[in-house]
Amino acid sequence: MDSPGSVFLLLGSNLGDRLLVMQSARELIAEKVGTLRSQSSIYETEPWGILDQPAFLNQVIEIETALGPEEVLRHILDIEHELGRVRYVRWGARVIDIDLLFYQNVIQDTARLTLPHPRIQDRRFTLAPLAEIAPDFIHPIFGKTALQLLEECTDISNVSKIS
Repeated sequence: MDSPGSVFLLLGSNLGDRLLVMQSARELIAEKVGTLRSQSSIYETEPWGILDQPAFLNQVIEIETALGPEEVLRHILDIEHELGRVRYVRWGARVIDIDLLFYQNVIQDTARLTLPHPRIQDRRFTLAPLAEIAPDFIHPIFGKTALQLLEECTDISNVSKIS
């Protein structure tokens, strides 16, 4: 549900031991960023953007944090690096990807950070796990719930719950 402290992150992995990397990411986020409030199931999803790469595992988590949005971004980038993320190609294969989807109801567009994440509405692999744990969370720009955005999403890529 929507609450003043809701911060939603998307975890994704398509290289290495995907489940272990995502577990490590959750643990480091809980240690360095904020308290884990809820987590979606894990979904196996087709790649988005660059299709010729392994399938992803994706999960949305909700955290509560005292950190500001820029600090959250800095910490999640550090966690990606710590877990072996190297940025070669946009939308390419990666050990871990952590996206800051929503920081409460903040709307921000700077060179470093855009909130909410600008492509949520176009990505079934983000909306399915988000709608699972926060179906009534309202997108602060579109004024629609996560469930409404999922129902209206035109992305037809395969997104399958695995656990």
